[in-house]
Amino acid sequence: MAGALHVRGRGLPDGEPVEWWVVNGRLSAEPVAGADTVFDGGWILPGLVDAHCHVGLGPDGEIPLDEAIEQAQVEREVGALLLRDAGSPTDTRILDDHDDLPRIIRAGRHIARPKRYQRGFAAELADEDQLPQAVAEQARRGDGWVKIVGDWIDRDTGDLAPLWSNEVLAAAIDAAHAHGARVTAHVFSEDALPGLIRAGIDCIEHGTGLTEDTIDLMVEYGTALVPTLINIENFPDIAAGADRYPRYQRHMRALYATCGERIAAAREAGVPIYAGSDAGSAVAHGRIAEEVDALKGIGMSSTDALGAACWDAREWLRRPGLEHGASADLVCYTDDPRTGAAVLAAPDRVILRGRVFS
Repeated sequence: MAGALHVRGRGLPDGEPVEWWVVNGRLSAEPVAGADTVFDGGWILPGLVDAHCHVGLGPDGEIPLDEAIEQAQVEREVGALLLRDAGSPTDTRILDDHDDLPRIIRAGRHIARPKRYQRGFAAELADEDQLPQAVAEQARRGDGWVKIVGDWIDRDTGDLAPLWSNEVLAAAIDAAHAHGARVTAHVFSEDALPGLIRAGIDCIEHGTGLTEDTIDLMVEYGTALVPTLINIENFPDIAAGADRYPRYQRHMRALYATCGERIAAAREAGVPIYAGSDAGSAVAHGRIAEEVDALKGIGMSSTDALGAACWDAREWLRRPGLEHGASADLVCYTDDPRTGAAVLAAPDRVILRGRVFS
């Protein structure tokens, strides 16, 4: 068939031989005569996933669409073909019309209170009782996710503090679920976690303030965690620039010092963990392979860490992997991609919607 492609290699997590044909941008398990073999030998995986990635966000918030396109192109080059955009002030829905860019699952804008998050990033609510309505609005704007800012520095107390009461959180998360959306929250500290988890939140971002009790709650409620470990490396610099708030400084440094053991404890307890780089402002795009390596540092095996940025993440996000009839979004490696970031970030072939990129 004219234009059909063929790939052959080994798959993961089982390492068994795999062979696929690509017809009209979709995968076929049925052989196609005359297909052009574009990869033979090595490893073939579904496109990588960055489960916390801000396409359309810059250091000051909204950015022009051409810059958002460049961000998405960087992700494609490293094989990240499915991005959960965990909050962006730029409306990037027009990027769905670009068949050369990764697929984006949007969470609309962050939702926060005035002066309780980074300037220009969030939809800010003067009254916390507006949260259920705002969540419903962002659910309509997104692709099945909503992002709440769970905690941030409170300048009156000089430390991290929750933004919302437990009652409002419960109503807001119920509203999101009624609109068919899942909810995630930015959370650094300890205090915001119990209310969010008990309210039925679906995911926690960062989670540096996890305790034994809140880890047990996450297991009980089935709450997922995206720790964004490479972004947490910025905590010392954040603390260094906060001399006006010594309590906050000490807290951020303590969270950084204990982050590894807290996230490792969550993994050991059975909390589902997925890979997200937090690219978009403080973190450059295209670094999901480094996040996979960081997950190994909290005790994940090389296969599980890669799964957290690939087949397992796709299942969690309800998107297909390599299966008959699915979109042909895959990455191919001559060397084992579990070896480390240098290999994982440099696929030999990227195939997106059936189109081959080297």
